[in-house]
Amino acid sequence: MIRLVLDETTSCEYRDLPEPIKLPGCVPIQGSDLVDALQDRKKEAYKLIIHNTKAYNMAAGIMVNSFVDLEPGAFKALEEGVQGNPPVFPVGPLIRTDSEVDGSECLSWLDRQPEGSVLFISFGSGGTLSQEQLDELALGLEMSGQRFLWVVRSPKKAANANYFDVQSMNDDPFDFLPKGFLERTKEVGVVVQSWAPQVRVLNHGSTGGFISHCGWNSVLESIVHGVPLIAWPLYAEQKMNAVLLADDLKVALRVKLNDKGLVGSEDVAEYAKGLIEGEEGKMLRNRMKDLKEAASVALTKEGSSTKSLAEVVQIWNTHKN
Repeated sequence: MIRLVLDETTSCEYRDLPEPIKLPGCVPIQGSDLVDALQDRKKEAYKLIIHNTKAYNMAAGIMVNSFVDLEPGAFKALEEGVQGNPPVFPVGPLIRTDSEVDGSECLSWLDRQPEGSVLFISFGSGGTLSQEQLDELALGLEMSGQRFLWVVRSPKKAANANYFDVQSMNDDPFDFLPKGFLERTKEVGVVVQSWAPQVRVLNHGSTGGFISHCGWNSVLESIVHGVPLIAWPLYAEQKMNAVLLADDLKVALRVKLNDKGLVGSEDVAEYAKGLIEGEEGKMLRNRMKDLKEAASVALTKEGSSTKSLAEVVQIWNTHKN
């Protein structure tokens, strides 16, 4: 397993490696983009990952929520990998539905917007921003002039944080936004507190782009519905997902942090305009349409994920009998 090789052949922290890491079947990745738990060798989380990696070979097989055309190089490398490693079965994309939840206000607003014109912004159920970063995002959206639907949460003390390790600074849903922001953007944007029916928003014809934290569920939902992304990873494995989306698949623009560790308002505006109106946005959208089709084919009767799941069922039946 790659993580064991890195653990055994390097002594520094991965973020300090001078060259990108070349994983079989994948585009090169910076050590700093590896999952958070691998960024400190002294912590128990690092030791737990190494322990779990060693235990993978005890499995008869591993099912993953992905599909062959999403990560062809990686799946080929796994298939041709170290002898004795368990087979990996891609059975996705499996996504949730919002069929039983409300969201009529958001959807009614989307119904009134031009096709492909709205930028959807959501950082997932745990993703949060600092007050300073939230201000930059709000001002950038305003500067861009693009239509937007923003799921906003109270700011946190850390710039890129999650609800597992920081406390909220403010319980009021909207008074932390820049003064006058809601009034100035009321003709082009809608801000909702904490939650929106994400799958239905992504499936709406007016949605033309998605600023996302790149959690895997959100990545798959965006792909299934053909919506290109602005990749804004915050924690966990999200930076690794952003590398896949921006550098390998080329269906996303990845944000860059300035010397303050923030995504500046002018950059936010540039990303938003580029994705919705720019030539690069058109190219990303076309690539995402192809990926959407591939995702759909994977789940058909003769699709790769259906066949992969059938292999799993056959293995189960063999052991059962």
